[in-house]
Order: sequence, then C-alpha cells, then structure tokens
Amino acid sequence: MNKTFSRYASALAMALLSAGFSGLAVAHNPMCECKQIDAEQIKCTGGFSDGSGAPGVTLDVVGYDESILVPGKLGSDSTVTFKKPNAEFYVLFDAGPGHVVEIDQADIQAP
Repeated sequence: MNKTFSRYASALAMALLSAGFSGLAVAHNPMCECKQIDAEQIKCTGGFSDGSGAPGVTLDVVGYDESILVPGKLGSDSTVTFKKPNAEFYVLFDAGPGHVVEIDQADIQAP
C-alpha cells in the first residue's frame, strides 16, 4: 500500500467513525402525553424520544394568566395525575432549556 493511499484511507476511516458517533451527541427530544382519566382526573406521562423516562422532571399545570395552578414533578414511573382545574390551563413539561413541551387543555384526550 502506498503512503498516500494509506493516509487517505486513515482519514476516511476517521471521518466515517466520527460521523457514526455524531448521532450519539444528538439531543433527544422531550415528549409528553396527557389523557383525561375521568371527569375530574388527568394523567400525564413524560419522557424522551430515545425511550428514556423522565422521573423528577417538572410538570406544572399553568393557568392562562401564567399562574401555576398545580405544581408538580413526574414520579418514578414518569407520570403524574392531577385534578382537572376549573380555570383554563395548559400543561408545561420542563426538562430544561430546549426540552419543553406545552399541552393546551383543548389537546388533552377525553376518556
């Protein structure tokens, strides 16, 4: 093997190896789903697109006036259940900068 080809092959191998590992550095996307269990209870489940859960992540129920109606954190099973507020609201799943999901009350599935 000549030296030029060897250097080219090494550089190409390193580039391909780097490209293969670059997917590991890509951030996973936050995901959250809320369903109405009955007339009074809503259950939300949070996690990430890579399949990991989100225990301990903040999930607040926020009024349209930006007041926090129900402060919360996801449990060890990455879920939280809360009483449906009487006021208009949305759910805020906040796993940090760039990892926020908002779910409006109109988008919560009825039983």
